[in-house]
Amino acid sequence: MTQNIIDELINNLTKLPGIGRKTAQRLSFFILNMPDEDARSLAQAVLNLKDKARFCSICFNITDIDPCAFCASPSRDKTRICVVEEPSNILAIEKTGIFKGTYHVLLGSLSPADGITPERLKIKELIARIQVDGIQEIILATNPNTKGEITARYINELLKPFNIKVTRIAYGLPIGSDIEFADEVTLTKALEGRRDM
Repeated sequence: MTQNIIDELINNLTKLPGIGRKTAQRLSFFILNMPDEDARSLAQAVLNLKDKARFCSICFNITDIDPCAFCASPSRDKTRICVVEEPSNILAIEKTGIFKGTYHVLLGSLSPADGITPERLKIKELIARIQVDGIQEIILATNPNTKGEITARYINELLKPFNIKVTRIAYGLPIGSDIEFADEVTLTKALEGRRDM
């Protein structure tokens, strides 16, 4: 017995993170009702991603050209590297329009319990960049959770002999929130990250 083509698409969409069966069903019917040109364009974009995407040989961002646009751009500040855990973090930082340096993607965070040791991350490649590229500042933009903190501290210790500026992104209370609803860790980080007015 062959699987219904709608069920086949629904089952495949549920493999995506955050997509449950109801959302997959809604997306499947949306795709079914799309103009043929849009549906084919979507399918082609998925195929192109799978066929052409690779890691930049310098920063390990996802790209279809090597080096990636950030590493190749003459307008980016090559003396500053923002270290992130995943390529998706770059998209979030770029949306701010503030950071004009380059990036380095670790492809994860330290988690010895899960078997993710320094050797499994792109840390030695970061050190190699620092040794040859005249880097003046490393910005540690790992996630503000236990794994991200451990990773940031580990990298900070490794970089001490290089005598370069190492900074950590500030974090704390989100805009629009109330202090009374903040947890202790968030409030502590907000107080520690305070700045002059």
